Amino acid sequence: MSTFKRDKKEKKHIVAAKFSLSLGQKRLFVCSPTASGTMCETIDEKKRKKEEKAREKELKKLKALEKAKKKQEEEAKKKLEEVKAKEANHGTNASPKKKSPKRDDASEENPEDFVDPETPLGERKRLSSQMAKQYSPAAVEKSWYAWWEKGDLFKADAKSSKPPFTIVLPPPNVTGDLHLGHALTVAIEDTIIRWKRMSGYNALWVPGMDHAGIATQTVVEKKLARDEKLTRQDLTREGFLNEVWKWKDEHTCTILKQLRRLGASLDWSRECFTMDEQTSKAVTETFVRLFEEGLIYRDIRLVHWDCHLKTAVSDDEVEYMDIKEKTLLNVPGYEKPVEFGLLTSFAYPLEGGLGEEVVVATTRVETMLGDTAIAIHPDDARYKHLHGKFAVHPFNGRRLPIICDGTLVDPDFGTGCVKITPAHDPNDCELGKRHNLEFINIFTDDGKINTKGGPDFTGMPRFAAREALVEALKKQGLYRGAENKEMRLGLCQRTKDVIEPMIKPQWYLNCSMMAKEALNVAESKKLEFIPKQYTAEWTRWLENIRDWCISRQLVWGHRIPAWYACLEEDERFGAYNDHWIVARNEEEARKEAAEKFGDKFELTQDEDVLDTWFSSGIFPLSVLGWPDETTDDFKAFYPTSLIETGHDILFFWVARMVMMGMKLSSGGVVPFSKVYLHPMVRDSRGRKMSKSRGNVIDPIDIIEGATLDALRKRLEKGNLDPKELATAIKSQREDFPDGISECGVDALRFALVSYTAQSDKINLDILRVVGYRQWCNKLWNAVRFALIRLGDGYTPPPPTMVLSPETMPFSCQWILSELNKTISKTVESLDAFDLSEAANTVYAWWQYQFCDVFIEAIKPYFANAAASERAHAQDALWVSLETGLRLLHPFMPFVTEELWQRLPSPKDCERKASIMICDYPSPIENWTNEKVEKEMETVLSTVKCLRALRAALLEKHKNERLPAFALCENNVTSEIVKSHELEIRILANLSSLEVLLKGEHAAAPAGSAVETVNENLKVYLKLDRAINTEAEQEKFRNKIAELEKQKNKLQKMMSASGYQDKVPAHIKEDNATKLAKILQEFDFFHKESARLLAETGNQQMEDLQLQ
Repeated sequence: MSTFKRDKKEKKHIVAAKFSLSLGQKRLFVCSPTASGTMCETIDEKKRKKEEKAREKELKKLKALEKAKKKQEEEAKKKLEEVKAKEANHGTNASPKKKSPKRDDASEENPEDFVDPETPLGERKRLSSQMAKQYSPAAVEKSWYAWWEKGDLFKADAKSSKPPFTIVLPPPNVTGDLHLGHALTVAIEDTIIRWKRMSGYNALWVPGMDHAGIATQTVVEKKLARDEKLTRQDLTREGFLNEVWKWKDEHTCTILKQLRRLGASLDWSRECFTMDEQTSKAVTETFVRLFEEGLIYRDIRLVHWDCHLKTAVSDDEVEYMDIKEKTLLNVPGYEKPVEFGLLTSFAYPLEGGLGEEVVVATTRVETMLGDTAIAIHPDDARYKHLHGKFAVHPFNGRRLPIICDGTLVDPDFGTGCVKITPAHDPNDCELGKRHNLEFINIFTDDGKINTKGGPDFTGMPRFAAREALVEALKKQGLYRGAENKEMRLGLCQRTKDVIEPMIKPQWYLNCSMMAKEALNVAESKKLEFIPKQYTAEWTRWLENIRDWCISRQLVWGHRIPAWYACLEEDERFGAYNDHWIVARNEEEARKEAAEKFGDKFELTQDEDVLDTWFSSGIFPLSVLGWPDETTDDFKAFYPTSLIETGHDILFFWVARMVMMGMKLSSGGVVPFSKVYLHPMVRDSRGRKMSKSRGNVIDPIDIIEGATLDALRKRLEKGNLDPKELATAIKSQREDFPDGISECGVDALRFALVSYTAQSDKINLDILRVVGYRQWCNKLWNAVRFALIRLGDGYTPPPPTMVLSPETMPFSCQWILSELNKTISKTVESLDAFDLSEAANTVYAWWQYQFCDVFIEAIKPYFANAAASERAHAQDALWVSLETGLRLLHPFMPFVTEELWQRLPSPKDCERKASIMICDYPSPIENWTNEKVEKEMETVLSTVKCLRALRAALLEKHKNERLPAFALCENNVTSEIVKSHELEIRILANLSSLEVLLKGEHAAAPAGSAVETVNENLKVYLKLDRAINTEAEQEKFRNKIAELEKQKNKLQKMMSASGYQDKVPAHIKEDNATKLAKILQEFDFFHKESARLLAETGNQQMEDLQLQ
């Protein structure tokens, strides 16, 4: 069935919109009754641009509406305070006030009747006797969550016979408050878990938090430096850990409050932390098992070193910046920017003092202090005489052998000579291994030149040494110039420090076999990705996986369960790999060391900690009790059902959970069957959110609203340096000049879920959230109106009774049929985890069908209708409300709970305590009525055309009720319009509607304007004043011109050579019918034009006679 009907170049008349967000239109499909039949086509670019402009205009209006609303709320609050003050003046002996009855006279309303009484924490919310006239997020969202939580409504039962559905919350870092990315995660996962819970599943959503090794340690070190002028090294290991635990406890409280404020229905009885006792036990067990299988090993390799953090980071934690030419960049720890993108050339003198030299080039001049060779290509004729010779290092006298290597050296690049620094370059490292070169590390852990770099440069920061070396080379006459050079610069994802390749002993995890198994489960569809596009990325990454460096040189984290047995002959700590003992505790390690080395050893635990992703990688296992697989939780809820997270950590986290989950669990079970990857949240300009830009938004600021001053103060409390702070404040002032309006949780959640249709990025516009807050107000008022219509004495039908729509009024049959269709489509979308489409479908039913049509259409049944019709209308209204609220609940939990609680309940049956434990709606077979839907489509098309005529013709008094006429081409159309005259008249605000059958009436109504509904129906709106004849004639001319084009095109096709012989009969028949309809329309508009012309002439004659 088509969603829209239109004539190609006429105004489009919406019948029933396939959902489009009021503030962000989705792609629409338009069905047009043209000469070539009903044809679906995508909206053209011109229309799309027009709609975008209209939406922009609507967004601008929202700010004004918000200001007006705030003013109204302030006035209402003031009035309430005045009433309370007045009552207080009566004295303490005044008798208690009785609950005010409902009053018709607005002047006698008691403001207290519209204010919810205070509810003790954890009790069911106490509602006001009267619904407030305006929706207030703060009032609606108060008290419900504490009641849900206290009533164990979020708690899953490991003994339940219901099918399990399990999600683990991606554990947020304890480093700070939640941001909008976390809010998106909560909105998506809570929608899913509430839907599954209502759908009969034993739904478990496990909360947890991540210790975030690097991030947390960095934040705490900054805090110590700022507040106490201390470094980590000024404290003992235990002293620093105490400071981190204090930070963790403080911020855990904030994060938990935020999660609750967002309405996350997490099972708090199963809350965990990645460094709690259970998780720590699981981490140790994982390390020991993987070591015993030979998958974890220790090796000295080149690693990505962060000099700012003084730790190794993994390949995945390095971001690369492409630099085209000389570029200045800010580097942590340096006051002035550092130059990159320059290729510096200099000469090495050859041994022997004969004046001969070789010229090399590098983008990292400072690494020359660690050079141990110069490589040339073995076939390069220019340097044949240098085979076996040596160059001399100008600053430390080191002899540098000139070696031949055909793998690394390209004789056509530069001079054909390459400086080799095995300890600080990946390619040089491989060459150094091939030629058994010396590996000389010239940097300290914090990126300064060490003693091996020479006395002139020892202690210099690496980039200061870069400048000093260029000057030193110039002084010695060895500098040969610099030029722009394209390069890729590795930066630490966390600190933005420039990564330094360094030779370090580290612990590694061999991932090759686990990666193959992870590839296999994706290929065999045991693991499904949503969206599917990420399957290819999964394959690409796992096929090129490298061993994972799992050790970090930090204090905060899981200390590696490995002890080094130092014997008398050991040169240094860690010198021999076979002296390392891996065990579950020191007692086990000491026992094993004694068996291996006797009594003469000193046992010391490795001070390094494990990469944070190591503990996160076993999160689905550890939160359910692993390594003990016999616990009730593990047996009931493992494997989990779904993992939902941002696509940016597909490899950091998801891949590792799959690999480690399959490796560690009995039977190699995949830890979840579906991976849902959501987009990244950006600001409205598409910029990545960062604290230094000032565009990071606390979800609570959107929920509760925040002034610009409050936003600025929050920035000032952060860890930004003065320059970053100034930039952030300026950006914040540009983005939020008036602060952020109060939107509420429901509006924020609904906006975020509806945004998920966007590819890999969400450009979040706060005004869109404001728009959904306005929609909540419309929902509120619709229910408020409905409750008035239902009345105090109404008793809903019992749950066991299924309504029989066939006995109901037409509009009631229609709303139930549309509701049934909406339920089917919503459930289908949720099953496919297309949450945006599900949200849009529910929104469309409430907005365009329930609010815009049904509520208006049933008004007559509450006025002078028969008792049976009124009862049917009440039942249909109540069922629509109750079912619609259950349908919407997973997306908007607070407002739906409040409105549902206000609905009257059936008698003689136990009502569920909360909407969240009710059944999710499912389709009811006898509600679907395609005939009714099709007829209502005609009704709404007619109403749309009449409204369009009214808008075009009436500049003022647009609500004036006018008479209308419907000209029908056939009896079928005529009967439909006649039978639904009431609905058309009410919805189009007409004084009367007369149905005309073509051929039975001599002429159309004089003094009226016409609009085409479809090929079988035209509508006229009659004015009691002169219409704009020129505008009407222009409309006719445009339509005739369009029909002429269609006619010529079709006739040309039908008269083409071979048409009669080659075209199938049914197509020829269709084309003949289309041509007949075109000619019919052509004739109609010619006659209408002539009619209007005649009327105009007659009017002019009358005017002359009057003169």
